[in-house]
Amino acid sequence: MSKINIEKLFLIFGANKKQAMKMLKQGKSKKEIHTKTKCTVAVNDVNLSIKEGEIFVIMGLSGSGKSSLLRCLNMLNIPTSGSIRIDGDDITQMNKEALLNLRRHKISMVFQNFGLLPHRTILENVAFGLEIQGASLADRHKKAEEIIQIVGLKGYEHTYPNQLSGGMQQRVGIARAIANDSQILLMDEAFSALDPLIRTQMQDDLLQIQQKLKKTIIFITHDLDEALKLGNTIAIMKDGVVVQQGTSEDILLNPADDYVKAFTESVDLAKIITASSIMEPFKAKVQLGKDGPAATIRQMERFYMKFMPVIDEMNGFKGYIREKDVRKQIEKNQHEIQSILVDVPKVLADMQISDLLPLFINQKYPLVVVNHHDHPLGYIRYSDVVAMVTGYDDEAVQAIIENAN
Repeated sequence: MSKINIEKLFLIFGANKKQAMKMLKQGKSKKEIHTKTKCTVAVNDVNLSIKEGEIFVIMGLSGSGKSSLLRCLNMLNIPTSGSIRIDGDDITQMNKEALLNLRRHKISMVFQNFGLLPHRTILENVAFGLEIQGASLADRHKKAEEIIQIVGLKGYEHTYPNQLSGGMQQRVGIARAIANDSQILLMDEAFSALDPLIRTQMQDDLLQIQQKLKKTIIFITHDLDEALKLGNTIAIMKDGVVVQQGTSEDILLNPADDYVKAFTESVDLAKIITASSIMEPFKAKVQLGKDGPAATIRQMERFYMKFMPVIDEMNGFKGYIREKDVRKQIEKNQHEIQSILVDVPKVLADMQISDLLPLFINQKYPLVVVNHHDHPLGYIRYSDVVAMVTGYDDEAVQAIIENAN
């Protein structure tokens, strides 16, 4: 279900917006428009659908328009044209009172430089949004204490921001943003000012908080590794345009252009891509107690399979049955599949490719990919994993495998 729908959104800074829009429609570049009109095209015909409860990452280089787009979502930047619908309501058409209500109750923002009030304690900082809403002192302190515990700052309620580390201060910023029960969090380069180790810890903390609270989070970053770690969906921007959006695996496996490819070249795919991405789905399965040898061999011949997965009545994986064993059973006039099954390692669909290679040791048959209910989904060949890790074609991969043996 979509929480936010952005349609045909444009944001132009400058006095000659009409002329700039006209040039945009004529296909002129951002640079040409600035030279002619002195206007800056910050957001150019953006269309996005953001699901409720997801972390949606918008990334790009400096000047790509990502922060400008984010500020349109709470109308700190007023779009030149287009619509932004939150729960079906177009916020670009709201009056001042409705916008104020939106910012107080539905949307909160977490800033790069923390934005804490230095003269207030951590408890008072976290409760600040509730104070603006008009909550009583007792109610806002009670709520703030609950959120402080969620973000791991229990015991620091009566300290001041300058007594905390950068990472702890940013936790306060996140706590303040979620204390007033905002459904949407806007996070603009929220971790980029932190040291690398603290930044990694904050990413982990955010994912844990999200598991508990299920907010809709729009996260801005210029760092692909951060985007891959946090984002359910990633949108990559350049010159105000969204050049590609999709899951992390969409971005990595099918970069839309050289700009996106430049982001992904240094990424270790083996640590990102999961088993489900490279598995070959099973075209048929054998069910114990239902499928006999004759029906099984017919399926094998139909789909050119030398082995098939065998499942029980609950669809749990029992092992592979080989073609030669099925034919022996037919020769013996057996009417049920016998327990001549090949045991192979099972891997979950979300397992990283880098963790699969050790499982192929002394394995002649492909690994089986199962879901969390042990239902077989597909299989992975050793050659497929080697190809993904090395980037080589099939011929080169076979040469590697033969040399290794």
